[in-house]
Amino acid sequence: MSKTSAARFRSSVGRRAAAGLAGAAALAGAAAVCAPGVAAAAPAAVSPSATDFSDCPALPDGVDPARWRCEVHTAAPRLTIGKVTVNLAQITMTHAEGPLPDGSNGQVWGAMHTVPTAVPGGLTGTPAGDHAPVPGMAIQPEYGGRSDFYTGRFSLRFRLIGPLLPHGCTIGAGEPVDFQLKRSGPSKWVSQDPPVIEFSAYDDTFTAPAAEHCGPLTSSLNRRLGLPATDQNLMSYDASYTFKTYDQLT
Repeated sequence: MSKTSAARFRSSVGRRAAAGLAGAAALAGAAAVCAPGVAAAAPAAVSPSATDFSDCPALPDGVDPARWRCEVHTAAPRLTIGKVTVNLAQITMTHAEGPLPDGSNGQVWGAMHTVPTAVPGGLTGTPAGDHAPVPGMAIQPEYGGRSDFYTGRFSLRFRLIGPLLPHGCTIGAGEPVDFQLKRSGPSKWVSQDPPVIEFSAYDDTFTAPAAEHCGPLTSSLNRRLGLPATDQNLMSYDASYTFKTYDQLT
């Protein structure tokens, strides 16, 4: 969105983003799944008819609630970053969009929720089938502070979790990973009531920075992950979303 639009409701976005990140931080407490030999399980798919709209953000001043909608979308992306490929646990994102009083497109970020996913090979990259003890490691996406759902742009950080890694160990800690999703084909309406739309998208052009704040293991960890990586990265994104206009929300 434009700098003018962003300034208009920056405080509202900040409050909601902070709430979303607080929820993600609470989920990070599942770091116990990273004990050697234990994998993090993806949550069950969310039923669109029972979608939780509690993360819908407050609207900017002066807009028409009937013309703004809160969107909740879920996806279970497949991520190749550096040398690692992982099927990420389900991500749920919530945001609002609609026309601002001046007629331009507006958006407000709501929240993001997910859980850690075990990284194949753990901390050392031990091949599958090797029965030697392996220090576990999991990866958890976190909202990176930038999003534009009109154009498919958003940013993420990837927290690395394990018994030998400090809490702040993160890919994109200083500068998040920016994605520009491209549609793989047309969207598909699965249901009209409630509205449910499916789509597929991908990005194979993003740059993956090195992991930071990982303590004494930082250099060896980046070698194991193949980071930083300027090419051969891929985010495949199969998703569905539903929505309600704000005059329909309780």
